[in-house]
Amino acid sequence: MSKYTVLFNPLADNGRGEQNARKLESMMQGNELEFTDITKIESYRQFFEKYDQDMHFVIAGGDGTLNHFINGDTVGNRQILYYPSGSGNDFFRDVGDIGQGKPFLLNPFLANLPEVTVQGKTSRFINGIGYGIDGYCCEEGDNQREKTHKRVNYTAIALKGLFYDYHPRTAKVTVDGQKHEFRKVWMAPTMNGRYFGGGMMVTPNQDRLNPKKTVTLMVAHDLSRLRILRMFPLIFKGNHVQSEDVITIFEGHEITVEYDIPCALQIDGETVTDVVSYSVKS
Repeated sequence: MSKYTVLFNPLADNGRGEQNARKLESMMQGNELEFTDITKIESYRQFFEKYDQDMHFVIAGGDGTLNHFINGDTVGNRQILYYPSGSGNDFFRDVGDIGQGKPFLLNPFLANLPEVTVQGKTSRFINGIGYGIDGYCCEEGDNQREKTHKRVNYTAIALKGLFYDYHPRTAKVTVDGQKHEFRKVWMAPTMNGRYFGGGMMVTPNQDRLNPKKTVTLMVAHDLSRLRILRMFPLIFKGNHVQSEDVITIFEGHEITVEYDIPCALQIDGETVTDVVSYSVKS
């Protein structure tokens, strides 16, 4: 019998975080499990130091939970398992079900994570930075979540924005020192993985474990509302990148995106409002 401490996020999956994490009790029968609310841990270093080396740890949550964890203090040489139990689970979708339904080792995916600087604050991210219609969707989703406990339908929010509510920007982009400018920009995400928004394969060729440690910027530009609406379903399979006249892909180590008008931005699904620019270093 092994001992496990499950770190769960009660806010994950629209408040179903603990309920989802408790599924591990039947999945890991024969082991001793204790459950801890990850949002109440002030120092991961101090938390892990309380336990002997025979204690194993599982993080149960979604992309926002992982973002909270990677921006905490050091965990030393502890091995951390991951059990996906969020609403979007884009990290899990990107790496695949390598645990075959069971918690799997997270540590290989935590090395050399890229950093983003927004409004003077620098943090690490595990999936990507969404800037444009995707940031708008997260902002609207947060507003809905404050009013109801129902599951947020991000696809419906995106369609609302594409039809009439969201207005594209002019963007200045700098990739490893090379400057570019685009008009009618609907989104300009910089990605460490392939997915955001609960299954949109926005950068299908990005490999989070690539030896060059690069990230990918995708700029959707010069699109009318009608064409972006027609292209929207293609994003779920990554086929939008074939439209090279309106989709421009950059790969690099240092990326800055500046909009002419402030816009909401999301980092692993966590919203930052009124953003004029962001910078990424990988």
